[in-house]
Amino acid sequence: MTRMDRRALFASGAAAALLAATGASLANTPKSGGTLRLAVPRDESLEQLARGAVFDTLTEIAPDGTLRAELATGWQTDANARVWRFDLRPGVLFHDEAPLDVTDVLAVLEQVGRVEATSPISLRLELAEANPGLPFLLADSRFVITRNGQDVTPLHAANGTGCYRVERAEDGRHFLGRKVAGHYKSGQAGWVEALEVIVIPDARVRAEALRDGYVDVAALPAQDDLRGQRGLRFFPSETDMALAVAARVGMPGQVGQARALDDGRIAERWWLA
Repeated sequence: MTRMDRRALFASGAAAALLAATGASLANTPKSGGTLRLAVPRDESLEQLARGAVFDTLTEIAPDGTLRAELATGWQTDANARVWRFDLRPGVLFHDEAPLDVTDVLAVLEQVGRVEATSPISLRLELAEANPGLPFLLADSRFVITRNGQDVTPLHAANGTGCYRVERAEDGRHFLGRKVAGHYKSGQAGWVEALEVIVIPDARVRAEALRDGYVDVAALPAQDDLRGQRGLRFFPSETDMALAVAARVGMPGQVGQARALDDGRIAERWWLA
């Protein structure tokens, strides 16, 4: 096995896939409640995790690696995979209580092709070239749906349709997201009541925060400070840890290897035992 870049491993979500592949995850039945706390380096991790918590896309990659609907409920294409039609989920609200409108989606899909609304909850998208994999592409975080196509930054002003709304955020330093009551994914995702992401630049301090119980997950911690520590799990291994995780953290038992928990979906899919 070739050595993987540990920073890229965490940011892409591949570390989570390796976690599940070890069979070390907790029982597959998620539990609701609690605050999941993560310590991350000063890199793109905070923004990626926050984006995955606050925003949705038309489609998403499930924990087992399969494609499924998110803000879209269905889609069809022609024989050439150039003209696509998408149906939108009705009754979805942004965190500011504004309803999701087809124009919000049009603003995002304009970067993909020529798009037009065919009804208040459906649209037609014409590509310049055929792309049978378009629904997989639209699960990428580049295509999160925002109000009127607004920018996803700054974090403190982020307004999405995801399971968690921003309660407090400092770009590059801290994020606290609170679970949205009555979200359309209730009972299927968004298990913890809150997600807190803390930027701790020093790897040794991240390790200490996990060891002393101040956080539940540490990304790229100082390895020498955690080796042999009981009650922790290390992924992909104790000698090359991208993540160190407290034993009380649970996650899906099946995780796809290609795009496991990509785009910061930890917020929706992990839970606390």
